[in-house]
Amino acid sequence: MQTVLRIIYPSQCLTCGEMVEEDFALCGPCWRDTAFINGLTCDTCGVQLPGDDDGTQAQCDDCIRVARPWSRGAAAFMYRDNGRKLVLGLKHGDRTELAVPAAKWMCAVMPKLDPDTLVVPVPLHWMRFLKRRYNQAALLAKEVARLSDLTYLPDALHRTKSTKPLDGHSRDARFAMLDAAINANPKRAAQLEGRRVLLVDDVMTSGATLAAATEACRAAGADHIDVLVLARVAKDG
Repeated sequence: MQTVLRIIYPSQCLTCGEMVEEDFALCGPCWRDTAFINGLTCDTCGVQLPGDDDGTQAQCDDCIRVARPWSRGAAAFMYRDNGRKLVLGLKHGDRTELAVPAAKWMCAVMPKLDPDTLVVPVPLHWMRFLKRRYNQAALLAKEVARLSDLTYLPDALHRTKSTKPLDGHSRDARFAMLDAAINANPKRAAQLEGRRVLLVDDVMTSGATLAAATEACRAAGADHIDVLVLARVAKDG
């Protein structure tokens, strides 16, 4: 039956539609145009760094300059070229099926976690959720939790303040806009207390959103917070 289905509905590349050998895969050219992160990376945000990975901890200039409230961070690929296309498809193009392969790529770079870690998505404000109909961070977090056999807590955090899109704003403006915008769900605060948390989002730019979510987890008593994103935006040069 599977062979017949493959003949009728052959597997296609996630971005260009060319035929590939398995579902949820990229063809060779699209794989090459996706800037997957490997080698030496920043331990705090996951951005790729020049040089060889010798096993020692490293930080990028941004994370040296801006204090991060979380402990460790990782990203699957850089937000450019085909990576940008994949993120936008998931976020704005109703390509919810992209969460399945995206979570696999994210788990491949995820730091080693304790088995009692809670997987928590960065929340959307309810007005934006109604408009978009889904939270892409929640789709990613659910798949990451499933693949890692970790507990998924989708409503641990609430976005209590509606903010304008952060694109085009400076780092300081982003942090100001996110101030007090995310809080722990009072009904879930007891589950966060004393627990390790993995925060999941689709993209990290300045880190303002992840910082606000981390502070909300800490306010509820979470003991240790790591972050995991699908894509990392980095400055050119």
